[in-house]
Amino acid sequence: MFKTAKSRQELLKFNLFGFRLSFQKMKISMRRAALFAIALLFTTHFASACSESTTIVHTTNYPQTRRVNVVEEHFGQAIADPYRWLENDVRNDKEVAAWVESQNKVTNSYLDKLPGRDIFKDRLKQLYNYEQFSIPVKQGGRYFYLYNSGLQNQPVLYVRDSVDGVGRVLIDPNRWAKDGATALAEWSASDDGKRVVYAVQDSGSDWRTIRVLDVNTGKVLDDEVKWVRFSPTIAWAKDGSGFFYARFPEPKQGTESQASVANHAIYFHAIGTPQAQDRLVYATPDQPTLGHYLSITEDGRYIVIVSTPASIGNKLTVVDLQSADWKPRKLVDNLDDQWSVIGNVGTKFFLRTTQDAPRLKVVTMDIASADPVITDVVPEQDSVLGNASLVSGRLLISTRVDVKTEVRRYTLDGKPDGMVKLPGIGTAGGFKSDPDDSETFFIFTSFNTPGVIYRYDVASNKAQVWAKPKVAIDLNRIAVEQRFYKSKDGTRIPMFIVRRKDVTVAAPTLLYAYGGFGIPILPEFLPAPLGWVEQGGVYAIANIRGGSEYGKAWHEAGRRQKKQNVFDDFIAAAEYLKAQGITPQNGLAIQGGSNGGLLIGAVVNQRPDLFAATLPQVGVMDMLRFDQFTGGKLWLDEYGSPAQEADFRNLLKYSPYHNIQSGKAYPAILATTADTDDRVVPGHTFKYVAALQAADIGDKPHLVRIETRAGHGAGKPTDKIIEETADMWAFAAHWTRLDVKPAK
Repeated sequence: MFKTAKSRQELLKFNLFGFRLSFQKMKISMRRAALFAIALLFTTHFASACSESTTIVHTTNYPQTRRVNVVEEHFGQAIADPYRWLENDVRNDKEVAAWVESQNKVTNSYLDKLPGRDIFKDRLKQLYNYEQFSIPVKQGGRYFYLYNSGLQNQPVLYVRDSVDGVGRVLIDPNRWAKDGATALAEWSASDDGKRVVYAVQDSGSDWRTIRVLDVNTGKVLDDEVKWVRFSPTIAWAKDGSGFFYARFPEPKQGTESQASVANHAIYFHAIGTPQAQDRLVYATPDQPTLGHYLSITEDGRYIVIVSTPASIGNKLTVVDLQSADWKPRKLVDNLDDQWSVIGNVGTKFFLRTTQDAPRLKVVTMDIASADPVITDVVPEQDSVLGNASLVSGRLLISTRVDVKTEVRRYTLDGKPDGMVKLPGIGTAGGFKSDPDDSETFFIFTSFNTPGVIYRYDVASNKAQVWAKPKVAIDLNRIAVEQRFYKSKDGTRIPMFIVRRKDVTVAAPTLLYAYGGFGIPILPEFLPAPLGWVEQGGVYAIANIRGGSEYGKAWHEAGRRQKKQNVFDDFIAAAEYLKAQGITPQNGLAIQGGSNGGLLIGAVVNQRPDLFAATLPQVGVMDMLRFDQFTGGKLWLDEYGSPAQEADFRNLLKYSPYHNIQSGKAYPAILATTADTDDRVVPGHTFKYVAALQAADIGDKPHLVRIETRAGHGAGKPTDKIIEETADMWAFAAHWTRLDVKPAK
């Protein structure tokens, strides 16, 4: 969608986890979003207390789970894995499919009896039922954007012939599948606005099929490109002759969902030709675990390729499309720092980098020289430099000040040129445009502000509303505050607290965090948490280490051997909420997805006494085998390698699957996953839940909810999001004693 290179955080967010997309649905470039269990074979009974005044008893048997004799030696230590068979693909293994069916039957029977479930579901339908727009992309005088009228399962691609014209439908994915599980994924309009290339995503899979649409006629061309994966940008050639994309080799039939992610490559597809003739642009067969993420400069001359194994740094390569051989030229050939291209003026490139600047800075590099000199333009500051754009002779830079966005203007030589006035405290993103066009757009959002699209004129430094949604809740009743607390080692950690203004005493709380891959969790509007807050609950977001809220150092402090800092930060947040009287002693539920699911599984093992209920979603639960599936090898630099002894020892200490503590009372647990998740494969959760159900950890329920025809989150239909959230909130409300009442 954007021609200039995305930030590394955006690439990681899209390609590794993308989990929070399922929670917010239409939030285009921002978030919020990712292994397995030892168990014994026996049947467990449990009874659950609903509240102090009412007790509802649900007695049931967990499904029996077959145990196999798998023991492997790692650095002199025997590791049992009796549920290895649950790693098999549910679509190919009848026994795994039967296990999924039996687990869902037990879970659904339990959830059906929970008070408040229907109340949450009905209210969430109302909260999700509001207009949602993406930032429009201007090409050939036309404006392309995504739009969801409210409860549509998938956003629809529209086009306007003028900025305030009437939109018409170009692509409506809601017609593609009866269950709404086939989605429009990445898309890009050609420079002349006459064609749109788009990717089709089915059942939440990371695999994509690319097609091309004629904008004037609405006809889908014969071009079809398959086996596309982790290609957040599909970039048109300037003349519209074809497009660039990233793909993997075609997997063997029957292994698509669990195929290893290796040998990523960039190709060019010429319109009207078969995929077999696509031109290879860039590949690194000697480094098969590198992921390659492309963009094209606004002048159409250069392809920019960011290469990374999901580490804290990346390589940077350019291809001059004016050359006959398209020979790649390496500008940065190491993984020491982060580099991304903001834009260019001829051969002069503007870049974001962490080189000698953990909070990032803007530099220039003139690639006309054989040995380009790097020159600082906007030096490192106290705030964290986020996204940057080159628009109408100005640098527009979004910075993060204690996790809140400011947008600063600079001339191209780095002189300050004022600020872009934002409507409040929150998060702003966008500002992508032709460098010579003064018109651009941005989105602003916060916990109590739905995504408003603004049209911004760079020359006058003025913004006006282009699209503002109306929501079915009085947001003036919602209070948002930011607090700071100290972690175990004394580090100061920010946390946002969202609640009704009239909630002034301790109330049942949902605590969320992510803590990994340098992905910051920023203020944004999410309908789902408001369903909890509206009932009188508290929603808290801890900006723990492992993200990039305070730059590179914040990320490094929560990766590899320092991963325990992430868990300590989260545990300290839970203790703070209780100590400050925000949360009652028996009223805390915790939630996280993907890498955040790992977080939830780890802290529950370490401090089961702190929590009343836990909601680990699509979690990475077996830290000794995560690298054996799909994209797991891309995460080695974040977690460390199980094949290296020092990393193995560290991973074993916190792996959720391997550290369940029999003999201790655990909170109620509702794990969620999806049967076709090919990013964090569902076997992670299957094995973890089997271990929980077999362990002696108390009589509270330890259940799994397994979605069908769904993946890791992106592309998930709205109705499935609502149903899953209603189940989670009802479960958490039951165990935190939140009194759920029908909306007035």
